[in-house]
Amino acid sequence: MNKIISFFFFFVLGFFVYYFLDLFYFKTIQTFVRELSGSKALAHVAAYSVTMIPLIITLKILFPKKNMADLFSINKSVLKGFNLAFIGTLPMLAGYLINFSLTDRIDIQSLFINTISSAFFEELIFRAFLIGILYRFSRLGFITSALFGSFLFAQVHLYQGSTGTEIIEIFLITFFGSVFFSWVYFEMDFNLWAAIFLHILMNLYWEIFNVSENVSGNLYGNSFKILSILLIIAIIIYRKYNNKVLFRITPKTLFTKTKTA
Repeated sequence: MNKIISFFFFFVLGFFVYYFLDLFYFKTIQTFVRELSGSKALAHVAAYSVTMIPLIITLKILFPKKNMADLFSINKSVLKGFNLAFIGTLPMLAGYLINFSLTDRIDIQSLFINTISSAFFEELIFRAFLIGILYRFSRLGFITSALFGSFLFAQVHLYQGSTGTEIIEIFLITFFGSVFFSWVYFEMDFNLWAAIFLHILMNLYWEIFNVSENVSGNLYGNSFKILSILLIIAIIIYRKYNNKVLFRITPKTLFTKTKTA
């Protein structure tokens, strides 16, 4: 019992310190590095890297003998993660090519921030740490592990909404998007690269085509996104059955587990 209390105490404390730094100092670090380097892309990476330090320290305290790459789930096959993401998001790419025009002007640094940098760090923080560590190293099940992390993930995207309806739509889309990314991450044998590349490519297609001003989207934009989600689910299910691999997420592991993952 003491080990369980200690685990959750340090886990919550570590995330609270990270959240405090992110909330109050992310923009300060970002502005400082941008003025120093002249690069807003580098500033974005630097701000995330600094604010993530409490999470790294937390993992070192909780798992002193474990490899940090394993704890953040980036020690798995990059190619497998990319292949799933690329094939799975082809409906989005094809649909947007047919129905939407390319944006007139693309700022490379902004594109990097909104696709690669944001996706990479958000997956490390929300999927690998906040959701993944809970699921892998506690008896919490899929829903109980993903609930709070997905709520916070949705909350940080609400700035994109300008009306009450948009805010609700953005919250629901990003919340369930987080749950979906978590499911993919778990069922791909904790290969975070699958979720990272999915996040990158979905953001990329949304950015380079004139789909919508925010994540709430429109009928065509969301329809092709849903088709991609369904294709990804089908690919994972097919591979599981074809290779006779058990699913990690089952009715028995939704809320609690009999053992850690």
